[in-house]
Amino acid sequence: MSSEHDATPVRPKRFEDTQLPAIPDVGLLDSDIASVELSQHRTKLSTHRTGLSEHRTDLSEYRTDLSTNRTEMSMRRTGMSFQRTRMSAERTLMSVIRTALSLIGFGFTIFQVFTKARDSGLLKIGVGAPSNFGMLLVMLGVLLLVAGIVYHVNFMRTLRAQRNAMVHSGLVHGESAYPFSYTLFTACALLLIGLYAIVAMVFDIARG
Repeated sequence: MSSEHDATPVRPKRFEDTQLPAIPDVGLLDSDIASVELSQHRTKLSTHRTGLSEHRTDLSEYRTDLSTNRTEMSMRRTGMSFQRTRMSAERTLMSVIRTALSLIGFGFTIFQVFTKARDSGLLKIGVGAPSNFGMLLVMLGVLLLVAGIVYHVNFMRTLRAQRNAMVHSGLVHGESAYPFSYTLFTACALLLIGLYAIVAMVFDIARG
């Protein structure tokens, strides 16, 4: 979205410093003529001051435009920082998903290997401890995933509320919306898989 401050302000041209009008020598002139000469001199001085004043006004407007552009850029940088913070939270949740997936997959594999070995008669010793260890790994992965999801949701709600408050106050731009979090969707799907794995293991132990 373009705005009236998107264009780079044009610096005003350098002021051409003119010489001050020479003071007329009215010592030997008639009083009326001297008065006219002095009045013309004051007019020239006034014109010179007007030129200086107009140049200062142009410089002031130029500085104001620069300040407005800097403010605009600062607001956009702040808005992008919210997006970077959001993406950082997404990456943190991805790390939680990877860790939880490793725990759930490794624990379920241990449980299945020792259970199948027991059922096929390959192991004559008790397999309760390894099976329980596998189930504990799966449960640990599920708990880690639940904690990661809860933290992510709370953090994103706080970040979104802070961003909306700053947008309403005119401190940041709210042009870019927060997209749907596919990472959160993946975490919820993995949570359902982990819960299903726990239910399957519990019923398998109860059946055994």
